[in-house]
Parts: sequence; C-alpha cells; structure tokens
Amino acid sequence: MPKMKTNPGAKKRFTLTGTGKIKRKHAFKSHILTKKSTKRKRNLTYFGTVHKSDLNNVKALLAMK
Repeated sequence: MPKMKTNPGAKKRFTLTGTGKIKRKHAFKSHILTKKSTKRKRNLTYFGTVHKSDLNNVKALLAMK
C-alpha cells in the first residue's frame, strides 16, 4: 500500500501544539485592512485551534489519520 501524502497547502497552514491540538491562523487579515477596526485586526492576529467538527478533515489532509 502506498504512503499517505501530506497535502502541501495544509502543511503550510496548520501546526501541531504540544498537547496534540491543531493550530490555525484567522482569515481576513491579509488585505483591505483600512475598513476593519483596530480591535478586530488585533484579535485576528492570534492563533486559534481547529474546531472539533473540522478536525477529521484537517487530520486527513495532514496524513495523521
């Protein structure tokens, strides 16, 4: 049986934490920032974790399943 391959796009976008959770960046922080409030832009800076409903799909893309 062939090896599981990691999706290159997912490899760039997700990282694993020490406890095994999957970290992600927030969307809407790349351009058209003038109309967004400072508070909104600041809160988009921080990392979030992948929601449990998306976890199986992300793990499949990262060849963890």
